[in-house]
Amino acid sequence: MIYSFHTTTGGKHDRGLATLCLSILLLLCTACGGTGSSSHVSTTTPIGTQPVSSTQIQSRSIVYVAIGASDAVGVGSNQPGSQGYVPLITDHLSHDSHTLNLGISGIKIHAALQQELPLALSTNPQLITIWLVTNDFIGGVPYASYMQDLNTLLNQLRTSTQARIVMANLPDVTRLPLLAHLDATKKAALQHEVQRWNAQIAILAHQYHVTLVDLSAHNSQITAHPEYISGDGFHPSAAGYVQLANFFWSAIKS
Repeated sequence: MIYSFHTTTGGKHDRGLATLCLSILLLLCTACGGTGSSSHVSTTTPIGTQPVSSTQIQSRSIVYVAIGASDAVGVGSNQPGSQGYVPLITDHLSHDSHTLNLGISGIKIHAALQQELPLALSTNPQLITIWLVTNDFIGGVPYASYMQDLNTLLNQLRTSTQARIVMANLPDVTRLPLLAHLDATKKAALQHEVQRWNAQIAILAHQYHVTLVDLSAHNSQITAHPEYISGDGFHPSAAGYVQLANFFWSAIKS
């Protein structure tokens, strides 16, 4: 079962609606947990505690939480509710698992700490996926600010859950049609920044025992193949989401 909360970052009305919807989703997720011994109450475990194994994720009912932005929503596909990478990952899980898609279009990581992280911590997930970097990078968020917030996000998730956490980094964004106008010098500088961001993301992933999906590897397939990019020149297409979900699922199983 999939619960989705999709909105855009905005004013007080949007934030109030977000809080209300998140509360409702939490109640729904808890209610669907059945009467078994599993409880949707966050637990506190020290860094280094063994996360839920890939075998357990594939063989039993779990709570899967997706933290992200418009890509988690599925923007760019014709049917986001079924063609986005989150529902495609869900298709691999046990039929009685519960998916909570917290993706918010346009969000950056600092806002996600207030709008997505609290519910993620409250649902005692066994699997968490994170793809929450491109908006910050393209939007000019300073490197140090992003890394500080990413450290906070991963620290909270690791110390408060036993979830298997799988996170994607930056692909080569210079291949996006949206940035095709950049000259060679600007593209080279941007590629250098992508590498710098990804290097630190990898360090934090290792520190918090997070499995990393390296989207910059293998010639950055997500952005290198035109058929993987939607008509807006930025978001993945339906085919791109299939490839992205495959990358995530391979990492989840590893």
